[in-house]
Amino acid sequence: MGDVLRVAGFKNQAPMFNFLRRKNVVLSIDADKTDEAELHAAVSGAVQHLAPFGASLVEYTSYADAGTIPGHYVLFWELRLRAAAAAGATPTPVPASVFEDCCLAVEEALNSVYRQGRAADRSIGPLEIRVVSDGTFDKLMDYALARGASINQYKAPRCVRPGPVVELLDGRVQASYFSPKCPKWSPGVGKQWSSDAAAAAKKAAAGGSNGGGGGGGAVVVA
Repeated sequence: MGDVLRVAGFKNQAPMFNFLRRKNVVLSIDADKTDEAELHAAVSGAVQHLAPFGASLVEYTSYADAGTIPGHYVLFWELRLRAAAAAGATPTPVPASVFEDCCLAVEEALNSVYRQGRAADRSIGPLEIRVVSDGTFDKLMDYALARGASINQYKAPRCVRPGPVVELLDGRVQASYFSPKCPKWSPGVGKQWSSDAAAAAKKAAAGGSNGGGGGGGAVVVA
């Protein structure tokens, strides 16, 4: 399945797992590395801008578009617009400025290395949100199932590669929006972020070498 699971305990000597994330889901343009957990947290925060307009996120995926100079992150969003359907009411349109705010909110929530690439090095272009039509992710599932994916294990991919899947998504884009400015970044923050990550990794490695508790380990289900 390509999922990363954490051992949550045992029942009758059989391990029980909690789902953590999909394996190797990484967006990268330059030195930046964005995994699924970080992307999901950023998207979850950004979609709050849609709530006042009765819009919600149905599903999303992403890819690193290296076809532009510089390359940039692209998010495909399928939305649900709440309206009094029975009364035939028209959904309130979401202003373009709100989608631009969503783009910036995602960028602001990403790590310091990404924000440095955007704000200082200019090696990464503005993040883009492409809004796709209703049913797009159903079409994406149909595409995967037609190529042998199991319906019981299928999950919408959080990151896709250039090729037929991106072409399918691009063919259903209704509108696109870009981040209106660079996210905030301060020199030195990245060094602290890197040192904290290194310290955490060193501590985890030390715990593993000492035979740390079996309840917290993460495993990959291929």
